[in-house]
Amino acid sequence: MGEALRVENLHVRFGTAAGQVKALNGVSFVQEEGEIYCLVGESGAGKSTLALAIMGLLPISASVPAGSIMFDGVDLLRANPEYLRSLRGNDISMVFQDAQAALNPVQLVGSQLEEVILTHTDLTPRVANRMAQEMLWEMGLPDPRRIMGQYPFSLSGGMCQRVMLAIALVLRPRLLIADEPTSGLDVTLQAQILERLKVLCREQHSSILLITHDMGIVANMAHKVGVIYAGTVVESADVIPLFKEPQHPYTWSLLKTLPRLDEPDKRLESLRGNPPDMMNLPEECPFLPRCSKALSRCRLHQRPPLDEIGPSHQVACYNPVLVEI
Repeated sequence: MGEALRVENLHVRFGTAAGQVKALNGVSFVQEEGEIYCLVGESGAGKSTLALAIMGLLPISASVPAGSIMFDGVDLLRANPEYLRSLRGNDISMVFQDAQAALNPVQLVGSQLEEVILTHTDLTPRVANRMAQEMLWEMGLPDPRRIMGQYPFSLSGGMCQRVMLAIALVLRPRLLIADEPTSGLDVTLQAQILERLKVLCREQHSSILLITHDMGIVANMAHKVGVIYAGTVVESADVIPLFKEPQHPYTWSLLKTLPRLDEPDKRLESLRGNPPDMMNLPEECPFLPRCSKALSRCRLHQRPPLDEIGPSHQVACYNPVLVEI
């Protein structure tokens, strides 16, 4: 099993009237083929910025001073626009967080789905129409022909999310980026959509980069997990070791906020403090003001590197947690 995606030392900056926002600050991770890699962290940690950088969809105010994104031996940050257009929707697809906002409100659902097929294949419009209907049916939408003739605003949030999934998956991409794909949906729809992503990974051998802040989704979906804080990956591990023996204090704090079936009466602990100001990041570890395990070394040294501490387990911390959850 080879690499599907390799991100190395990725930095992204956004220019604003108030100053420069340091959205990503040296993100590095490797995703294997056929793997579900979950990126988890608080809002504002840089997860969605990373997804847009991979897709080549960063806004004009963004700059990338350093880093690389390797896919099929090509650095996507330095690839020409025509190559990126050929990849998007074909080899790499993305499901956006707000499906109703991502769909074109003045274009029929069927037209948007058929456009992806006709752009990247030599199929006839009739075959593309049939293929689009089959994909909507596969996403669990009844009466696909009727839905093809509707506008996004006439559909519910859950239906729009399934349409977005159909658009992203219709050409069986090798890499799917799913940015909070179940955000705002009820638990039944969440379970159905997540199950369909699992089936895609298992049957089509697609790789999925799943972005979320929900540790329950991570436990259910992930093969491997990257914990992101202040625009950098602070811990990366297979899902079971990460939940059983988290090494970074931030990961440990996230898991302590979750209810447990084996300890129903346990008082949940909140994560104290606030996320850092992304315009004025310190030179030392950004989690330092919120950390209960900080040492003098943490205050005197620059940000800790992401080091290997075990098989497929990396952590960026000078004083990792050494107890089981």
